[in-house]
Amino acid sequence: MKLSARLSTRLSALVGASALVLGAFAGAAPATAAPGTAAVTPPDISVTNVKQHLADLQTIATNNGGNRAHGRTGYKASIDFVKAKLDAAGYTTTVQQFTYNGSTGYNLIADWPGGDPNQVIMSGSHLDSVTSGPGINDNGSGSAAILETALAVSRAQFQPTKHLRFGWWGAEELGLVGSKYYANNLPSTERSKIKGYLNFDMIGSPNPGYFVYDDDPTIEQTFKNYFAGIGVPTEIETEGDGRSDHASFKNVGVPVGGLFTGASRVKTSAQVQKWGGTATAFDRCYHSSCDTTANINDTALDRNADAIAYAVWNLSSGTTTPPTGTVFENTADVSIPDNSTAVTSSVTVSGITGNAPSNLSVGVDIVHTYVGDLVVDLIAPDGSVYNLHNRSGGSADNINQTYTVNASSEVANGVWKLRAQDKAAIDTGYISGFKLTFP
Repeated sequence: MKLSARLSTRLSALVGASALVLGAFAGAAPATAAPGTAAVTPPDISVTNVKQHLADLQTIATNNGGNRAHGRTGYKASIDFVKAKLDAAGYTTTVQQFTYNGSTGYNLIADWPGGDPNQVIMSGSHLDSVTSGPGINDNGSGSAAILETALAVSRAQFQPTKHLRFGWWGAEELGLVGSKYYANNLPSTERSKIKGYLNFDMIGSPNPGYFVYDDDPTIEQTFKNYFAGIGVPTEIETEGDGRSDHASFKNVGVPVGGLFTGASRVKTSAQVQKWGGTATAFDRCYHSSCDTTANINDTALDRNADAIAYAVWNLSSGTTTPPTGTVFENTADVSIPDNSTAVTSSVTVSGITGNAPSNLSVGVDIVHTYVGDLVVDLIAPDGSVYNLHNRSGGSADNINQTYTVNASSEVANGVWKLRAQDKAAIDTGYISGFKLTFP
């Protein structure tokens, strides 16, 4: 990782509830609600397999002067190693060449057959190390984890709605050179097809934190939902802002996100209390010769590898096309008092014949610093209650989701309400928007 400042220190206490990504289960009381798009369950990513990839990268470095840096034989051997595994697994691979500092560099792109080619979910990691060491955490960890995720896609013969692509970048340590070359040379029509780029740079730091990029809200929330579901608090990533390959994509308008476990910055006492470890650098071997296979925290590597699979499976499922139809919306802010009474935002539906549909789309935009405090309901004109969110998600920020509700027993026209109640102390927020879409 090329390495900045800004730190989020809000204390997090998480509940271990299953979280949802592109929607949520809408239960009912007393009426019934159809579930929205629930989180897709990916296979468990074997940390043993990820560590074997790291051992192989360590061997490559050892056999090639102790590093896998741009322009060195260890880097080309690393590209060949990853490519061989992907070719055997059924991927279509492309090696892209570029020149930097008089040496040939290489990016490796792997496409999984199928999925909508106009909606691409891409995951990437830089594969090069600095010249001073083998680069096992920085960034063998990210490279090995997305390799194993790609192989898991093949083993499962996963056929998502969207198209899956993976990338391993060269010369990141010299200024994001490889990823810039790829992103800048994509035709604008091809860039627009990438609906999300997920970056993984240093995800096994020996004294780890759990940091989530906050660049794109959907991708950010996806990762937060995963970690909330396993009871692990997260913070917004700040140390590497703009200093890894996601910046190359963000700069050309692609939505980006990712994970990080920390580099040379020192873990604070509050972070030690939150995550364990010591008040020392997240990775004392950052950019050093001791960044070997001994410089990996297995628990962090395992959790982050599973989070990658969770995001890949979920973000590539379903559709990014927003619902069409007649929309009734209220965008006025409604403050949600802390640990207090419920508040509502209302829309008046008119001009719709007969009953509401069985697939009523309910758009919810709530800004709140701890969604595990919230109960959110849709209230029909006759007072029937459809529960949308019931204190799940732990310390994740904000609810920005579309729920699908079976409201076919309700008369469409009338006043519909979104009701939100904060049922625990400390965190606060407000309803930012509420809309109903009738197909």
